[in-house]
Amino acid sequence: MQSASTSHPFAVMMVGLPGSGKTFFAAQFAKSLGIPFVDMNELSGYCQDAAGAAVVSKSFLQEIAKTRQPFIYEGDSNTRARRSEFARLVRERGYRPVIVWVQTDITTACRRSLKNRRLTKEAFDYYAQHFSEPTQQEDYCVISGKHTYNSQARVVAAFFRRSAQQYVA
Repeated sequence: MQSASTSHPFAVMMVGLPGSGKTFFAAQFAKSLGIPFVDMNELSGYCQDAAGAAVVSKSFLQEIAKTRQPFIYEGDSNTRARRSEFARLVRERGYRPVIVWVQTDITTACRRSLKNRRLTKEAFDYYAQHFSEPTQQEDYCVISGKHTYNSQARVVAAFFRRSAQQYVA
């Protein structure tokens, strides 16, 4: 998970629709690698509003970045602006920002989201409407939210190996 140059550990941001499988994958992948997984969606439930959640999120990122260890982050990643802010913050602290985009068809994601996350249909539709896909300028890999964890992990691990080699080259 660390690049060939030990001075640039990965900071992974999970991206995808609610119900796509981001949290499941991130928790399993972090556990298998023995690295921290920061789930801001869970933590923001303790905040009074979105502004408070944004402050907590930024504070967590700043603190975890002090460790210089790889980590996985799931939070407000719906827009390019939020992902750019994440990338800027972790780059300033010596990390290599990487996005893992979990793709799942909208019908499945909505069904899962309504069942497991207790989002309203209106809230899901809002997220889906405002989601912006990663661009070529963002360093990302895509996994299917319908595949098994093992096949997802193999794809991401291969991506990290290729990405680390390119980063050093």
